[in-house]
Amino acid sequence: MLKPHPTELRRLVEEYETLTAARANAADSRIADLAYTLCVSTGTRDVGTALATARAWLAPDGRDTDGRDTDGRDTAAAAAPAAV
Repeated sequence: MLKPHPTELRRLVEEYETLTAARANAADSRIADLAYTLCVSTGTRDVGTALATARAWLAPDGRDTDGRDTDGRDTAAAAAPAAV
């Protein structure tokens, strides 16, 4: 899957969070547009998952908080030496 450029993804997340925090009625259509774009950009179907995926992709080490890389692979298992 193609990933969006980190700068663009960060802009989308920040704008979405700013508008949802303000809860301005005039921004409802823009919030819906941003939610859709975040979902398409991250290959997800709901904005909560899209935001979590975007944050994981934007993390400095490329890992989300549960120890998996951005492709869902367990990074601890991959880094562990093979049993003899």
